[in-house]
Amino acid sequence: MLPGTGSDDTFVRSVFEIPLAAAGIALTAPAPVPGSSLAVSALSALSSASGSVLAGGISFGAHLAAEWAVANPSRCAGLVLALPAWHGEPDSAPASLSALHSAAQVRSLGVAGALAASPMPDWLSAELSRAWGGYGDALAASLEVAATRPAPTPAELERLDVPVGIAACVDDPIHPASVAEQWAAALPRAAVCTTRLAVVGADPEALGRAAVRAFLQAGGWPPRRTATGE
Repeated sequence: MLPGTGSDDTFVRSVFEIPLAAAGIALTAPAPVPGSSLAVSALSALSSASGSVLAGGISFGAHLAAEWAVANPSRCAGLVLALPAWHGEPDSAPASLSALHSAAQVRSLGVAGALAASPMPDWLSAELSRAWGGYGDALAASLEVAATRPAPTPAELERLDVPVGIAACVDDPIHPASVAEQWAAALPRAAVCTTRLAVVGADPEALGRAAVRAFLQAGGWPPRRTATGE
């Protein structure tokens, strides 16, 4: 499973490890490779997995998992996604603008200054304080990579004839639930399950449970294989 913008494998595990295990699926979540190769390294991690792959991720990680599936349809067994932020070009998507703003603040204020200047819930501040530290000097570049990379278009999603579960938060202005619904409308076999940000803040697994539940509703099954990604 692939992490979101500026996030890491620790958060991915806190969201997905137990919900996937409950469905009989073992999680693989390598750490992100910061900098300009962030996206390419994540796609490589998926391609290097053996056999059929149940791929997924959060936010930017969801985009990359779907991008990989579009390019490798014969190897994709399904997708378990959380919080997609746009389709096609990012344009003025809130998540893209937020990441670009954060990158500019990191460059001018440093990590601690950028975090202090951005109002956010305590749980999210704690998550980013840990995760951003792992990106080192490549944090700003990593945020810019995520903010500017196109996601699959609806026409590309239409070609993915695999079960896809999508989790959304109904109160998330950065990852609007309407985007998850648009993805599901384009995909031939998809379902959306929702939760709320405050619930995820108290219990990150709630986001993973919603995604896995949606995957099962879309016709997925609990295969004895590895969900892999970065």
